[in-house]
Amino acid sequence: MGIAADIAIILVAALLGGFVAQKLNQPLILGYIIAGILVGPHTGGVTVTEIHDIELLAEIGVALLLFALGLEFNFTKLQRVRQIALFGTPLQLLTTIALGYGIGRLFGWPAYESLWFGALISLSSTMVILKTLMAQGTLGTLASRIMIGMLIVQDVAVVPMLIILPTLANLEQGLPVLGLAMLRATIFLLAMIYGGTRFIPFILKQIASWNSRELFLISVMALGLGIGYATYLVGLSFAFGAFVAGIVLSESEYSHQALSDIVPLRDVFGMLFFVSVGMLLDPAFILANLRMILLVVVLVSIGKALIFGALTRAFGYRNLEAFAVALGLFQIGEFAFVLARVGVSQQAISQDLYALVLSTAVITMILTPFATTAAQPIANLVSRLRGAPAMERSHLPEQELRDHIIIAGYGRVGRYTAEVLSRLNLPFVVAELDQRRIEPIKAMGFPVIYGDASSPIVLEAAGVHRARLFLVAVSSALDVELIVQRVRQVNPTLHIVARAARRAQIEALHALGVHEIVQPEFEGGLEIVRQSLLHFDIPVTEIVRLTDSVRHELYQPFTTLHTDARLLGQLRRAQHLLDIEWFTLPSQAPCVGQRIETCAIQQHTGVSIIAVLRGDSLYNNPSPEFVFAAEDTVAVLGTALQRDAFVTFIAPITEGRAPAGDDDSLVIAAEE
Repeated sequence: MGIAADIAIILVAALLGGFVAQKLNQPLILGYIIAGILVGPHTGGVTVTEIHDIELLAEIGVALLLFALGLEFNFTKLQRVRQIALFGTPLQLLTTIALGYGIGRLFGWPAYESLWFGALISLSSTMVILKTLMAQGTLGTLASRIMIGMLIVQDVAVVPMLIILPTLANLEQGLPVLGLAMLRATIFLLAMIYGGTRFIPFILKQIASWNSRELFLISVMALGLGIGYATYLVGLSFAFGAFVAGIVLSESEYSHQALSDIVPLRDVFGMLFFVSVGMLLDPAFILANLRMILLVVVLVSIGKALIFGALTRAFGYRNLEAFAVALGLFQIGEFAFVLARVGVSQQAISQDLYALVLSTAVITMILTPFATTAAQPIANLVSRLRGAPAMERSHLPEQELRDHIIIAGYGRVGRYTAEVLSRLNLPFVVAELDQRRIEPIKAMGFPVIYGDASSPIVLEAAGVHRARLFLVAVSSALDVELIVQRVRQVNPTLHIVARAARRAQIEALHALGVHEIVQPEFEGGLEIVRQSLLHFDIPVTEIVRLTDSVRHELYQPFTTLHTDARLLGQLRRAQHLLDIEWFTLPSQAPCVGQRIETCAIQQHTGVSIIAVLRGDSLYNNPSPEFVFAAEDTVAVLGTALQRDAFVTFIAPITEGRAPAGDDDSLVIAAEE
């Protein structure tokens, strides 16, 4: 059956490997790589035959991953890391190439081959890092943004490497080729920015108007992979073109649906990539050269980790980000395979070095999920040994805060929350990462800590162990879940109130043990509906019943988490049902000139008289002997039906109507 049988073998093997990895609480990519080793050509048994075809399909997986990354790409979030991405990454590439050159010369390899080795190890794995960050739920952190920014620049750098390295023996011919490639890249980017941003949304709008989900999916695939292939034809990276296509499409209103459709395909083709990586690994070669491979793995891993960590700190990032980037980007990336094939075809590197690089790359990829998990504990340990780094604090009391509230994020929601808590004189502290918001917080006199609320160091500085409540007011869905997870790890018993970025996130936050969840857009929409319905002939009680029913349907899964939450809901409903309203007594009202006890208002209508305004005088809780006068303004407490009955009760006496107190028929059903 050819490739069809190979794909079937890969799917079954990947399923079994993924199942084992899931049961062992390990990333799925480890299961996929092990599955690739088992069905590869070096282990016997059930074997994939068309390995080259599978590798070609795996390249689609890399392109789709970067296409999906482009769809989620946010220039605002990456704005803060542009310095290290644009200037730090070239320094990292040059430094790592020098490291590889030194390792090669240490082992006695020729200078040209050592230079190739340095270039091969300088690249990190976009595929492995993105899948690892997704699996660990840390894709929205500052460290992840640094890594993604540097990986993007690395992927772009593959193109000049493919041109320069084979022609280093003759730079006079190589430089014109490189210049032509840069010119092509510039023209392509300009065409995408000025043409693609207008053409692509127009095409998708037309296709979406046909209401065909199938055609929409095919069009998204065609745009992503088609533009990637176009970049390949002009001498650029296929995956880089797909990434640019994703960025262009992200500016369209159809980006969310496109991402939703593309994710399953991305995961399937991504699985093929990791299985193909496993198939490259030759256990026999590893056993025969185990000492050499392990030595290279140690030298490359430690060397790259030190380079990335030092660069991250040099660009002003703190302890945790430095460790996270160092332990995240130490591996050798998938583009090293492409570059290595070119080196072999050009006879620039030997087959033994090719096998050594592949083995080292696969092993470092396997180690990556474990290393990224260790970043946080190592950062905490180093902080304790060196003393916790000084956090930027303002207006914190000299005595430790206790039974206070921690507010994560000072956007609109966080700001309003802080202002209300300040009026109530409740102790609180704000944790905010955006430096632009620090000064306004200081101006308000609110206690503030500069830092990422998902960092244990920041949480410790905010007194998370002594806090009474934690409010998550950030807007990013990923940041909300990450902060909740970190708070749960540091203080499992702390009560958390979180803002849900979207309705679909409510269930996820419920699973994390959040005590109260608020979805601002939903609450705002519900209030708009309630206010709108008041302009129609719909009873207030019916409006309250409708809005409470809708709110109950959304929040019902976690209403049992906290008893006081149910009580608050009941009080909220009671507030709408039981209200105070003012009425002016007409001169011909039956109760004018009579005492309150004589009118028997409560017996007839169910309302209670709580105040009477007469001229400039206000009578609170008037006694039963109080005598009503014409034009008195009376405050009554009761339900909507009871207040309606009071309006009827005080209406001027008409012919045939009995005076107040003589007609028991005025007792209303609301009192029953």
